[in-house]
Parts: sequence; structure tokens; C-alpha cells
Amino acid sequence: MPLFKTRMRILRAEREWSQAKLAAQVGVTRQTVNALEKGRFHPNLRLAFKIACTFGKQIAEVFIYEDI
Repeated sequence: MPLFKTRMRILRAEREWSQAKLAAQVGVTRQTVNALEKGRFHPNLRLAFKIACTFGKQIAEVFIYEDI
């Protein structure tokens, strides 16, 4: 069963960003950021790139996919 995790909450906390601030920077709603952080929603490739670039990271540094 695949496992999908995100480091978005940690990266936001390091920068002292709110969910609303990150959402505005990547062009989504705060609710979308919340759903991503809680694992209820998985980003498409375009959104994953936008989020990673906003943090100055590679996609694999923000989103972790494990096939267990």
C-alpha cells in the first residue's frame, strides 16, 4: 500500500508562514493547504512543483512517496 507524506507543515513552521500565506503564494485556498498537510488531498504535478519552488526545495524534499 503506497504511503504519501508531506513536509509542508514543517517547512511552513521554519519560515513562520500561515497556511493562508502559503496558499496565496501558490494560488490555492487555505483549505487546500490544510487538506494537503493532513493527507486528505494529493497535489497534481503542477501544484507539487509550485509548492516545492515556493519553499526553494525539490519536490522529493517536500513530498515523500513510499511503496510499502
